[in-house]
Amino acid sequence: MKDSYIVKIAVEMVDQVPQLIEFNQKQPLVAIIQELCNGWNLTEPEQYALQFNESTNKNYITDRNRNEIKNGSVLKMNFSPLKTAQDILHKLNNGTPEEKAAAMSKLSILSADMTFALEFINKHGLTLITKPIEKGTCKGSVLADTLTSFVELMECGIVSWDVPTVEFINRVANLVNTPQEAQVTQAALSILENVTLNRTEGYSQVEKEIPIASLINHLQATPVVQQNAVALINALLLKADVAKRRSLVQTLTSKQVRTVIQHNILQTGASSGAEMAHQLYVLQTLMLGLLEQRMLTKMDPQDQDGHDKIKELRRVAFDSEGAGSLRGAQGFTRDYKKLGFKNDINPVLDFTETPPGLLALDCMVYFARNHTESYTKLVLENSCRADEHECPFGRASVELVRILCELLKVGETPSEQCATYQPLFFTHDHPFEECYCICIVLLNKTWKEMRATAEDFGKVASVVREQISRALEISPASLEQLKTKLQSLTYSEITQLWQLERNTREEWESHAKPVVELREIITPDIMGIIKQQRLGFLVEGTRFTKYSSRGQRIKDKFWYMRLSPNHKVIHYGDCDEKSTPSTEELQSKLPVSAIQAVLIGKECPHMRRKASHTQLAFSLSLEQDSGTEIQSLDCVAPDELTLAYWTDGINALKGLRMSSKETEKDLDTLLSMEIKLRLLDAEGVAIPQDPPPIPPDPPHYHFCYDLK
Repeated sequence: MKDSYIVKIAVEMVDQVPQLIEFNQKQPLVAIIQELCNGWNLTEPEQYALQFNESTNKNYITDRNRNEIKNGSVLKMNFSPLKTAQDILHKLNNGTPEEKAAAMSKLSILSADMTFALEFINKHGLTLITKPIEKGTCKGSVLADTLTSFVELMECGIVSWDVPTVEFINRVANLVNTPQEAQVTQAALSILENVTLNRTEGYSQVEKEIPIASLINHLQATPVVQQNAVALINALLLKADVAKRRSLVQTLTSKQVRTVIQHNILQTGASSGAEMAHQLYVLQTLMLGLLEQRMLTKMDPQDQDGHDKIKELRRVAFDSEGAGSLRGAQGFTRDYKKLGFKNDINPVLDFTETPPGLLALDCMVYFARNHTESYTKLVLENSCRADEHECPFGRASVELVRILCELLKVGETPSEQCATYQPLFFTHDHPFEECYCICIVLLNKTWKEMRATAEDFGKVASVVREQISRALEISPASLEQLKTKLQSLTYSEITQLWQLERNTREEWESHAKPVVELREIITPDIMGIIKQQRLGFLVEGTRFTKYSSRGQRIKDKFWYMRLSPNHKVIHYGDCDEKSTPSTEELQSKLPVSAIQAVLIGKECPHMRRKASHTQLAFSLSLEQDSGTEIQSLDCVAPDELTLAYWTDGINALKGLRMSSKETEKDLDTLLSMEIKLRLLDAEGVAIPQDPPPIPPDPPHYHFCYDLK
């Protein structure tokens, strides 16, 4: 037990011979530093502190992070955070230009360290670095380091974003509006994003200073600048009122801006990064959110515009040459019936249910105006069918728009975890309406393939929903690709897919006693396979997004957690967006034996104030006498599948039942496959509900052959 708290490390110091020591996790840091100072004959040990000495981690070692030190680590002895902060402030105040530049470069590296940031801010260092920016005296690399330092210090959450002055914000905005080095622009955009989201009156200040044209120009810059530009656009959209948001979206969906996004982000691969994909998802969600008002608005019987649109639908379909429409109320009623309205006498009533409300009428009119030939062909084709087989265009449109709103999550608040977006929504001025136009033609085609009648309306709607859902899963890059994919997902194709799933389900749900007994026999083996897969997933590890103390997603900050190959220790530590660190590269260790329980959702200690991430949160609660410095290891999974795999894996390690829905799903699938394989020899043989009775024993066994 003693050895488990001791790691062998090396400690370096400038102009000193490195020391090899045994680092005892139970020994106070002050005592360890005292011993190191004695070895180097240094006085005033209170002025020194230990630091990690890695390319991505220069943080000071404290009681909170000391457990991240592993065997073979090389640490660095340096001046304490307090003394370092004092030295940097002294050079910034009184040093030569070269000394000031060096001090600012050092500050940009240390600012992300909470321990150092607290000391620096307590010494009024924040004011010292904002003044040169306000005055415009910083240039070049010094300006980049100053802005980077400010961003890192503020993101520690020690100081409110209401502290920066208006002059400072205006100066930063000016840096965004004028050509600068990429690092300067990146930091300036990040500052303005935080000001917009977290500062009182921040939106009005930034919106006034930053024209949208300036942000559009930055979409053609380096990937990291593009990412921060999209993030600032999203922040402005989130804080804008409906009118401002609509105006901004109208600009963003113009052909010129769409071309910039396609050529510089979507087609160059810049969107492949997790953070950029997330920002594009947020942008798409906010753009679609503008449809929410119409989606939730019922049609007012006194709405003249709505009445005019309904009349326009009738006129475009039936007033063309050869349509033969009757005049007067009776003729209008007949036409509205042919248009497929449920209420042919008063079609207004078809648009009183929300969702989709007036959005359905908007889409129908868009179809009639912009795809007139397809619209008239669809309506007139159905009006020529027998009444029981005609596809009701009006009723179908209302249901289709409701399906699209649900699948595309119109009106929902952007999720912090989601990074799935549809590229086709950046290819057209009216992408939602165009999707409707493609899908209403699909619905009519599916209706004919199913030879449906009015009683089959719900079945047709479920098939169309499945077709659209499966087509969107591939994230088509254009409306044409969506159309092509939907054409391949015919009714017969969907039927085959459903039949395959149904067969699997029927096998599992079979109540035949032989199958039930076979299932009971092989279930333990299948659960063993699932357990192996879960543990293999944990050994491979997962990259998690970091969150600030306020529960906000920290951009470009990640950490990695994985299980050791012998399944005894969990390793975790910081990483970048694309790397997959090995167990030896991860700084921290957690014995599996120290885990007391797995907490999920609102039970997690770090979810008490972060309700938006509750559904993906889990914590590894540790035993009080585990000997670790932390009480729990808190995580927010990137998706539900990862959450299920980690909770299952930890429960399996603790000898507990794997209870996630994914385990049930995998068990169903694997059991069904195994049962089918074992019953191949019995193919075509009806399996009885109960096994045949065993005949009684014979009266004697004299019937055996005598081989002598």
